[in-house]
Amino acid sequence: MKILLVDDEKNILDSVSRALKRMGHEVVSADGFNPAVAACDDSFDLATLDVWLNSDEGDGVDLLKALKTAYPHLMVVMISGGSTIATAVEAIKHGAYDFLEKPLSLDKLEVLLKNIDELISLRKQRDELLRQVQDEYKLVGESSAIKAMVATIDRFAPEEAPVLITGESGSGKELVARMIHNKSGRASGPFIAINCAALPDELAEAELFGYEEGAFTGAMSSHEGYFRRAGGGVLFLDEISEMSLKLQAKLLRVIEERKVTPLGGKDVFDIDIRLIAASNRKLKEEADSGGFRHDLYFRLNVLPVSVPPLRERISDIGLLVEYFCAAYASKANKKQRKFSKSAIAYLEKLGYPGNIRELKNYIERILIISDSDPIEPQSIEAVLAGVSSSTGGDKELSSLKQAVEDFEREYIEKAIAGAEGNIARAARILGLERSHLYKKMKALGIEKGER
Repeated sequence: MKILLVDDEKNILDSVSRALKRMGHEVVSADGFNPAVAACDDSFDLATLDVWLNSDEGDGVDLLKALKTAYPHLMVVMISGGSTIATAVEAIKHGAYDFLEKPLSLDKLEVLLKNIDELISLRKQRDELLRQVQDEYKLVGESSAIKAMVATIDRFAPEEAPVLITGESGSGKELVARMIHNKSGRASGPFIAINCAALPDELAEAELFGYEEGAFTGAMSSHEGYFRRAGGGVLFLDEISEMSLKLQAKLLRVIEERKVTPLGGKDVFDIDIRLIAASNRKLKEEADSGGFRHDLYFRLNVLPVSVPPLRERISDIGLLVEYFCAAYASKANKKQRKFSKSAIAYLEKLGYPGNIRELKNYIERILIISDSDPIEPQSIEAVLAGVSSSTGGDKELSSLKQAVEDFEREYIEKAIAGAEGNIARAARILGLERSHLYKKMKALGIEKGER
């Protein structure tokens, strides 16, 4: 650990510095306010500050404020030979981790430093996990359509009003919702994502608003509900058009009153959330046809964000392919492979009704089945047609469109069989929204046969 030791008594600086170095720490000493400010930088993990600095610039608490303002993540321990409780409270209030009294107990100091070291390590792990999560939900693209959407996100993110995100299945609506959350003042709060299409009507109200023990058969304990769980953060309601009209009425009331009463309960709880909703349907048309409440639509559509389909951002395919290749290599612990320019051009000519999700599935399938590096168009065609890339060019292939349809039909039928006819479970296996799977099945002539 790198430590900044600040005290205006030279004998204390020397003795404590030697002790810290024997413990294995790197130590930089400063005998006053200005020398401490000049010596400190981002490389320090901890600063120990004497409260009673004899300096015109201020005392130890003033130095604490200055260092924490410049370096918020710096850990600070205050040391004093005769401070009051009020001074200690003020120091803790301004970000001090602990307060030690002189003469210092080296054993106590060693235990304290060990605890601080563990806390710093946990913070670094947390920051790395956060970075990985943010990378996972990174918005990739430089097309004009994406730049316009990012500008909209940047403008809406700091606000508190509801956001309605519209776009086709697989276009990245949840990713946009997470970007809004990460760029907002609620970034440190939870992000709770709910797929309304996957919530059974009979359980949706209980899951969203909570319930008390005994509220219904099977309610063996209380459940606070997603609205309360998302307190201080964002609640993302995906595919909100799948919500029943009855539940829409209750949702509207909760949004307007910002209060929720669990099923079977009498207590009313305030909710502190930002609501983001998303739909792959045109909600205005749904409302006009009676399939969605007009009043809820207008309440949600305060800040609208439209996610462009992949066909409107073809120039981003090369960047997306590179990103998916890197992600697959990291996940599979393999060398990252590339697609040739002609392979990228080939991919740009394909249709993607499933948008980014479909492209990602294609790339992963190609990387798993094909061994070539770089990957060329013939490898893509062979894989998407369900033919091994080692077959060679002698075998006559059907049209790519027909081959892909045949492959998708067989793949979906196997997934449905594996899910024992349960369409919702088959959709989860395939990584598709249930509504999108139904559309695929209809287009490919697959009988529903749901049980």
